[in-house]
Amino acid sequence: MAKETAKTQNQTEQRAGVRRQEVVGEVISDKMDKTITVQVYRRVRHAKYGKFLKKTSVYKAHDETNQAKVGDKVLIQMTRPLSKTKRWRLLEIVEKGEQDLGGVNV
Repeated sequence: MAKETAKTQNQTEQRAGVRRQEVVGEVISDKMDKTITVQVYRRVRHAKYGKFLKKTSVYKAHDETNQAKVGDKVLIQMTRPLSKTKRWRLLEIVEKGEQDLGGVNV
């Protein structure tokens, strides 16, 4: 019995020590229910010429409360697969984007 409880405690300690990958990106689409599309920029050095290039990656992230809007800068974290293409979840909105009023001057 003592071995079983020690084993489960050890497993929970290992789980608590897992640090999941986090990235900051910009929301480019919020048309899906509880899902946002986030574009992340990163700089990569060219192998032969050494020039830094700007590469982009697009991730689908889970937004439980539909609070992120297009243009927002968000922090997302890798998680278990939530659907066929969704492996990230929204942690927080770092910076609100400018609201597009559709050409209306205020």
